[in-house]
Amino acid sequence: MSPETFQGFAAVVAREFGIQLPPSKQALLESRLYRLLKEGGAAEACGTAAGFLRALRQDHTGRYLKLLSEAITTHHTFFLREADHFACYRDEVLPWIERTVRDGDIRTWCAACSTGQESYTLAMLLEDRFGLRGPMWEKTLLATDLSRDVLAFAKRGIYPAATVDVLPDAWRHGYFHRVDDTHVQVIDAVRRQVLYRPFNLMTPVFPFRRSFHVIFCRNVMIYFDAPTRQQLAAKFADFLVPGGYLFLGHSEVIDRQAAPDFDYVMPSVYRKKLL
Repeated sequence: MSPETFQGFAAVVAREFGIQLPPSKQALLESRLYRLLKEGGAAEACGTAAGFLRALRQDHTGRYLKLLSEAITTHHTFFLREADHFACYRDEVLPWIERTVRDGDIRTWCAACSTGQESYTLAMLLEDRFGLRGPMWEKTLLATDLSRDVLAFAKRGIYPAATVDVLPDAWRHGYFHRVDDTHVQVIDAVRRQVLYRPFNLMTPVFPFRRSFHVIFCRNVMIYFDAPTRQQLAAKFADFLVPGGYLFLGHSEVIDRQAAPDFDYVMPSVYRKKLL
């Protein structure tokens, strides 16, 4: 891949997805595109990375942009990743919601949900606290990602059995069932609590009708430049209720001078100021 072709892809990725691809990422992009061009389908017909870039620029259907999004996104996650966040959600956030939410409508958004481990963990925590409280508590949470492939994986909720060993015994026995000798699946009652939808965080105007009590957007903003991170933090503030919580990845921070609506709670956890 020539430097010019790489810069062409980097410009598209930054514009469409907010992700920065410095020159050090050229080898990674080349390997991702190589697999894409060899797996068949529309991309293979392009022949080369330069050919794919030309097709991408000429395409008005969004088909090639979708293929590119699947190729460049990284989906590394696991159950109870950054476990202190889930402890905070359980011990601080959910009691606050229980005290203050009068209509029973609990609104949690798991942005960049990847293969579903984060969103199902949140769903199990919600079920633990509100599952026996009756139908007045609406526990369905929204989980979004750029990649439709990982959303399809998350909806199935099937994972290697060894990956759930980190979970409490009550969860492993109560919220999963065996699929075969090596895999388990999240039970239907929990899977129904998660609404999986494709969504690009670079969407200029977020379409949500109501604000959220909690937003998880972890280990995504590290791929954005500073202006994009600031813009996204401001959007999150706009779509959180007063007192709502924002969870980022452990290596991510908010510049509170650029996003003054937030108070610091703990590392990578922020709270929108109360009115």
